[in-house]
Amino acid sequence: MKKNASLLLIAALAGLWIVSFAAGQGAAPKASPPVLVTSCGQSQAPAMLNVILKRVGVVYEVLPLATPQDLKDKACKTLIITMGASLKGMGAAGISIDDELKRIADVIDAAKKAKITIIGAHIEGMKRRAQGADAGDTTDEQSIDAVAPKSDILLVIKEGNADGRFTNISQGKKIPLVEAEKNMDLVKELEKLLK
Repeated sequence: MKKNASLLLIAALAGLWIVSFAAGQGAAPKASPPVLVTSCGQSQAPAMLNVILKRVGVVYEVLPLATPQDLKDKACKTLIITMGASLKGMGAAGISIDDELKRIADVIDAAKKAKITIIGAHIEGMKRRAQGADAGDTTDEQSIDAVAPKSDILLVIKEGNADGRFTNISQGKKIPLVEAEKNMDLVKELEKLLK
């Protein structure tokens, strides 16, 4: 009987170890306000996050064209960069994807130096990615390539990860991945991350 109990205990501990290892040593990812939201691609995602962060109830600001200087001026502790390019949005802002990629690279470098937590967020689902791909436009994927591998946390709508793109980046770079079923679930996920 003692032998069976010992074996069960060892199996249970082994199971716990496997679960904690798979979840990144059991440590839930955390970030802190104030939050600065910017975009890599000038899609509608920052406007969506504006609504969501109001419900979360933390100090934040949305600056779709944020610069490294803005990180200093706003004294943010967390930077959320939305991934997803809109040719219309970039056209309205008078910028190209190359301009966006250069700006975001500078912002990420500044955030890393200042030890600001970077959350790479793709919250517009597979529709956003498919629209560009169907038209032969790769700007959305370029936006993901520029942000996701350099993030500290990835926050995505599950449907937008249907092809496992964010899972592969998460596993390859050992970045915690937070998936939400739908946009309103982002309120709950951001409350966990930021409170």
